[in-house]
Amino acid sequence: MATIDITNLRKEFGDDGEQIVAVDDVDLTIEDGEFLVFVGPSGCGKTTTLRCIGGLEDVTEGTIEFDGTDVTDERARERNVAMVFQNYALYPHMTVERNIGFPLKLSTKQSSEEISARVTEVAELLGIEPLLNKKPKELSGGQQQRVALGRAIIRDPEVFLMDEPLSNLDAKLRSTMRTELQELQKELSVTTAYVTHDQTEAMAMGDRIAVLNHGQLQQVGTAEEVYRSPTNEFVAGFIGSPSINLFTAAVDGNTLTGPDGFTYTLEDTAPLEGRDRVRVGVRPEDLTPVSDGSMPCDVTVVEQMGNENFLYAEMGDIDLTARIESRLNPAEDIGITFGFEEEDLYLFDPQTSSALKTKTSETNVDYQQYVQTGNV
Repeated sequence: MATIDITNLRKEFGDDGEQIVAVDDVDLTIEDGEFLVFVGPSGCGKTTTLRCIGGLEDVTEGTIEFDGTDVTDERARERNVAMVFQNYALYPHMTVERNIGFPLKLSTKQSSEEISARVTEVAELLGIEPLLNKKPKELSGGQQQRVALGRAIIRDPEVFLMDEPLSNLDAKLRSTMRTELQELQKELSVTTAYVTHDQTEAMAMGDRIAVLNHGQLQQVGTAEEVYRSPTNEFVAGFIGSPSINLFTAAVDGNTLTGPDGFTYTLEDTAPLEGRDRVRVGVRPEDLTPVSDGSMPCDVTVVEQMGNENFLYAEMGDIDLTARIESRLNPAEDIGITFGFEEEDLYLFDPQTSSALKTKTSETNVDYQQYVQTGNV
């Protein structure tokens, strides 16, 4: 196991005439045994950061340390890391047994019997022992993914690096494999850096999430921290599904006024001081249909999800999304008014996009006390 310290990491591509900055001055520590997920839009630098950690890309500037040892200039095979890729990268002419055992055959002097015993042990861990004599073309996507994981596990690495390993699976299998990966990582206690573009996957899997955009680290924190207390408007907009509703409002004392009749008066005016405009954010689940609210809208689409409905509406030129109870099913093209609580309101600086106010309602409830009071 290893603690990974990344300091002032910068990675540029291109020649002297035209440089593309893929990773821009990233500082980050991945704790020993932690499952950290890099997430962000395509081209944000998450895969490049992962490849720098693994030694597959040379670093332009900065350092990478494993347990205090500088590995910045070490080759990949010298770092004791194991990578799992999106395309699995299995050898098609080899059986599952030979695919899993191949890293040991290359890097150790263990006998064939020792390697075979270790392969069996790993296959049992992953539930693929009956597949050892099959070849990759005979396996399903989920089975191939398990083989790729087995090939990584058998090396007993200090660090797992996973680059969108579930993206080729169907939705149901991807959900199952997410859980299996989490359980496996906890059982092995291996420091893991995981890359995904799917923010739902990131929130479900990571001990912490590192949000990247344009090569820069925006925020690092637990799923709850980045969701409830985003550091800026980008993080607020990227994390959460459906996405947060965002629009610009004018400030008049303690009152916000915005598009097509929006008006809201705050009790806490501190975030508004010295400002004539702010960016307003409200999560879809915090919008409630009311008779006298702050947000008059026209319904455009209602998506029935079974356990809830997604309601899409327009407030002037602003598109809004609300997550409402499944029993509420307003007709399209009718007027509706939404309300929300001040504690659920987000405010951002329109120039810097930094957060001025985030959610403030209680989040940490003692479970035992909750049960004892009869709420469960």
